[in-house]
Amino acid sequence: MQLDHNQLRELITLLGESDIQELKLEGDDFRLELRRNLPAAQPQVVMQAAAPAVAAPVLPSTPSPAPPTAPAVRGDLVEITAPMVATFYRSPAPGEPSFVELGARIAVGQTVCILEAMKLMNELESEVSGEVVEILVENGTPVEFGQALMRVKPG
Repeated sequence: MQLDHNQLRELITLLGESDIQELKLEGDDFRLELRRNLPAAQPQVVMQAAAPAVAAPVLPSTPSPAPPTAPAVRGDLVEITAPMVATFYRSPAPGEPSFVELGARIAVGQTVCILEAMKLMNELESEVSGEVVEILVENGTPVEFGQALMRVKPG
């Protein structure tokens, strides 16, 4: 599958006219991710191809309110944040064990929670390995883009 600049512009225009918040498209030699409702300072379209990555601006969207403020963070901790507005779930289904617990060791790529957006269940994978020292969100709670979900002590 090939995607030229005109098709990319048309796709961005269609996205701007719809209520789709996130779109991922993969071809044989590229991966395209479009996201809306990012803070105003960070509009982005990321396209990775066999050649160097190409970035283009996204149509402006209504800025979302700032995520709820969390208490001061220790400098030695890394936050796992919500990449979208969604509902946070700690386990894959009601009655099943949580993906992670306080004190658990996690690895890069390990699923730490599910974020439900528009009836789609999105597994959130950790980008850091270490020990979970704080879980900041209650199960079934709505979360905002960029909101801290967990804090991890790398290692």
